[in-house]
Amino acid sequence: MKLESERCFLRTLEEEDAPELTSLIVRNKKFWTIHEPLHSPEFYTEKFQLKRIIESVHQMSLGREYSFGIFLKESGDLIGHISIYSIKRLPFSSAFIGYSLDERFTRKGITTEAVKRVSQFGFEDLELHRIEAYVSPANEGSYHVLENADYSREGLLKEILYINGKWVDHYLYAKIESNH
Repeated sequence: MKLESERCFLRTLEEEDAPELTSLIVRNKKFWTIHEPLHSPEFYTEKFQLKRIIESVHQMSLGREYSFGIFLKESGDLIGHISIYSIKRLPFSSAFIGYSLDERFTRKGITTEAVKRVSQFGFEDLELHRIEAYVSPANEGSYHVLENADYSREGLLKEILYINGKWVDHYLYAKIESNH
């Protein structure tokens, strides 16, 4: 599956993407672990990333999750990933969105572009009513991405995620179908 936007395209990852995905994750390990849970050393191997891709394809076949690589249109390089996951049908009709971008490409609006496109996919193709995201108050770049993609901050969830040895508060952001 492929979604197009102005400067990038989003494509479901395939088994042959494992080496490039692994390289992206290893290259951004320090940058991403500031706001994400610690991973075991195995996580940073091609074998582990291949398993993740295979599981993601399986979850997509069940309609539970859609994970995409973020690729630059002009070069075709993989520069990030974005997922719409934990999809719940009625009475909720909701999901979460999560994303990570190569540090070299941050602050250029690319993540906002990807979030807008995946949100559009969630509302129009998956027929969701609500898409949510958790963001650390310390992750200013990420909550600006959501605000620029017309997500609204709905509150603060106290000690919701265990990251780097401590429980961390996160903002809850959401976008509603009618605001799409």
